[in-house]
Amino acid sequence: MEPFTLLLIGIIIFVIIFFFSMIKIVPQRSAFIVERLGKYHNTLEAGLHLVIPFVDLISYKQDLKEQAIDVAPQQCITKDNIAVEVDGILYLQVMDPRKSSYGIDNYRFASIQIAQTTMRSVIGKMDLDKTFEERDNINNTIVAAVDKASDPWGVKVTRYEVKNIQPPQSIKDAMEKQMRAEREKRAMIAESEGQKQAKINVAEGDKQELIKRSEGEKEKRINEAEGKAAEILRIAEATAEGIRQIALAINEKGGMNAVNLRVAEQYLMEFGKLAHQNNTMIIPTNLADISGMVGAITTVFKKSE
Repeated sequence: MEPFTLLLIGIIIFVIIFFFSMIKIVPQRSAFIVERLGKYHNTLEAGLHLVIPFVDLISYKQDLKEQAIDVAPQQCITKDNIAVEVDGILYLQVMDPRKSSYGIDNYRFASIQIAQTTMRSVIGKMDLDKTFEERDNINNTIVAAVDKASDPWGVKVTRYEVKNIQPPQSIKDAMEKQMRAEREKRAMIAESEGQKQAKINVAEGDKQELIKRSEGEKEKRINEAEGKAAEILRIAEATAEGIRQIALAINEKGGMNAVNLRVAEQYLMEFGKLAHQNNTMIIPTNLADISGMVGAITTVFKKSE
């Protein structure tokens, strides 16, 4: 092959390589930092771009998606001098690719370190029991601290989540015993409250029973009294009616003779009863004068008219 042909083929290959070197495709949610002759020149966003080969150099490639960074477990000392092991997850996002490229050497490492130091500081201000209750407060404090420090780096910290808080095994055993004691205490309290309520219910039932019984007795006595009053009233009315009928009968013709006869009969019957019931009998001195006695009774009837 002639030298001219080889030179031509070499030039064509160089042109093709040069052309393809000019083309840069940036993926979605990414950014490329272009340096021209060692100095920042431009930031390439998603899409197709052309650069000058051997003059423009892509120095940094930044991912603009939100990143989840695992924060390794670390030992923290609580306010009550208990060593606990704490780990978490840090969520951040590159907002300014230029700052994240030139503001710090490794923003991921720096963010993790700030999160760990802030974690130790926050845990050191809390008792062990509070560390389990104040997770939201811990997360918010760490986010505020890391976000403030990472602002010059063009990085935004979105959130931080504490994954695990592991106290020593001896503390776990003590906490388990405490929780068991609390559960037993609550069970005893609940049982005593149940017994108390049961006794109150029984007493209330007895009270209601006595009240109902007394009310029933009261109603019974009222009904009996009303019945007796009605009975007495009826007897009185009947007696009064009988007396009126007797008075009317006396005033009629022959009525007085009938009264005299009735009084004499009653008088003799009473003496007869005395003779049957007693061995000793009292006899009036003037036994023959029965008609006089009847006359005296008849006089009483006449005066009462």
